[in-house]
Amino acid sequence: MAGSQTQVQENPIHHAEEQIKNLKIDLPVIPKSPASLIVQSVLSGDLLFLSGQVPMSPDGKLLVGRLGADMDVKQGQEAARNVGLRALSIARTELGNLDRVVRVVKVLGMVNCTPEFTQMPSVIDGFSEMLTQVFGETAGKGARSAVGMASLPGGVPVEVEVILQVGKER
Repeated sequence: MAGSQTQVQENPIHHAEEQIKNLKIDLPVIPKSPASLIVQSVLSGDLLFLSGQVPMSPDGKLLVGRLGADMDVKQGQEAARNVGLRALSIARTELGNLDRVVRVVKVLGMVNCTPEFTQMPSVIDGFSEMLTQVFGETAGKGARSAVGMASLPGGVPVEVEVILQVGKER
């Protein structure tokens, strides 16, 4: 398949946990959700599906804003990076450690924006750059979509879903 970057691996070739330490990244503690219809993650075979994550402050409050109205691209990227940290924390909780992640398979980034705003991919770059820093250039990049939304839950500026391929425990 020309142009395809699919590669099935048994185990990752990167050291995500070591990279997190090297980058001095502190992953947020994600409190267990009260009984709800939504779960944070589902592991099915060698795929880990993470529910849509939104940016939150360290005290657990939603970060709110709308791109093109009261937030610029840089602020949107920071919010997307925040979501990346939350996604990594949830993946670590589910898997035991992030070294089990083989690669990012798919990212869906949703941006709360005005109709005139067209830089959704640049905003979601904040999320993608975080995963690339942790998993590397090849494993940290997957298929990706970035779309604009008229609104998102609680008025947050971004929400991101991600699918990760995982290997066996090491």
